[in-house]
Amino acid sequence: MFPLAIHSSKPHRPFCLVAGFAMLASAAISSAGIQIITGYHAEGQGSFTFTNLAAPSKNDAATAAKFSLLEGEADPNSGGLAQLHDGRVPSEGDAPADNFFFNAGTPGGRLLVDLDRIVEIKQINTYSWHPGARGPQVYVLYASDGTAAEFNARPKSADALDQSGWTLVARVDTRAQGGGQHGVSVVNPEGIVGKYRYLLFDISRTADDDPFGNTFFSEIDVVELNAPAEPVLAASAPPFVIKTADGSCEITIDTSRAADLREWAERKLAPVLAAWYAKIVALLPSEGFTPPRQFSVTIRPGQGVAATGGTRITANSAWLQRELTGEALGALVHEVVHVVQQYGGGRRGNPEAVRPPGWLVEGIPDYIRWFLFEPESHGADLTWLRKQRNPSLRYDAGYRMSANFLHYVVEHHDPKKQLITQLNAACRQAKPTDLLWQEVTGKPLAELAEEWKTTVEKQLAEKTTGASPE
Repeated sequence: MFPLAIHSSKPHRPFCLVAGFAMLASAAISSAGIQIITGYHAEGQGSFTFTNLAAPSKNDAATAAKFSLLEGEADPNSGGLAQLHDGRVPSEGDAPADNFFFNAGTPGGRLLVDLDRIVEIKQINTYSWHPGARGPQVYVLYASDGTAAEFNARPKSADALDQSGWTLVARVDTRAQGGGQHGVSVVNPEGIVGKYRYLLFDISRTADDDPFGNTFFSEIDVVELNAPAEPVLAASAPPFVIKTADGSCEITIDTSRAADLREWAERKLAPVLAAWYAKIVALLPSEGFTPPRQFSVTIRPGQGVAATGGTRITANSAWLQRELTGEALGALVHEVVHVVQQYGGGRRGNPEAVRPPGWLVEGIPDYIRWFLFEPESHGADLTWLRKQRNPSLRYDAGYRMSANFLHYVVEHHDPKKQLITQLNAACRQAKPTDLLWQEVTGKPLAELAEEWKTTVEKQLAEKTTGASPE
């Protein structure tokens, strides 16, 4: 039994779990017969199959629900709130892009689920998976039908939820089992959990002293009474692992959410990453820097093209499919440069740190991509510029335009080919880059930019052919 109280930001004390599951009830809701059943696998199983509670569903009432954050911030390496009700689960225990979790160093947050209608709820099930502190679940669950006069759909942390139209349903804490795969089912064996439209999960991290203690939540299901449940989609194939050409780095490639790209990833992508990671590392050294010894590439449906967070690359499978014979490989080489850059480390604990210029953050990867990896594609040179309508020749525009500028300076004013290396080192160490231009080329940045712009404008006006500004 536990008292009815508003949840604080501190983690709750763990309940005693017996024989792999616990069944607990609140004094405030004991008449409703609410029970909490937990399942656990120390190593995890791809299908999230537990002996005492249902496997995840892909057609429950939460599938079409609206998920939003009332408090807290998502970790940029997580897959976002969509991962909680997409009808899929991770294929491995440490898959950030396939889970939702709060940002490192934060105490957790509040998650609101709007089912868009009042539902007779049979079960509320939550699933998580991580081998360490991010595996267990710690949260307080509230619910409301939204009809009370005092109902507040977006309560703040200081608000008394029991006075804002919310009912305390359950407290959950599975930390006694440690890391692994966790399943939690909030049920009423004698009937329904309740008739609710809104669910509020007040989520805590698993340890106050662990900045990486926010749970990897894989799926949240709301099972409606008398509604058939269709099992969640299991991963079609596990990730595969390769090593770089020099054996210094291990690369994990996950196509479990994009099975049609598995063969391309194995035959085309993997050899490129294995060969070019070592080349990029050699091009971008700096004093005291040790390049990552492992990184991952997850290919799955998403938005945009690709993104990198730390040592994790996520790529949009739909875009890659359209560009298999075009930009697909180059786009991922660009992301690998981000893995090597590691510009955030130089700012930690450094009061004199200087944030690297955004145009260099993206311009250096595009320079390596378009002028070293695939120069024959003419993706950022004069051939490309001629195809642009009224191009704005700004050296700090980022991406291809900045890559074009960097290439010009390297070819015309950097005989020792050290400019890119030194610019990268300064960015990685959070130092200013302004003086490097004069030191390496003998000219300040403003003069180089004006010279480049004048040269390109002349070439465009003359409509001459060529691979790069002369």
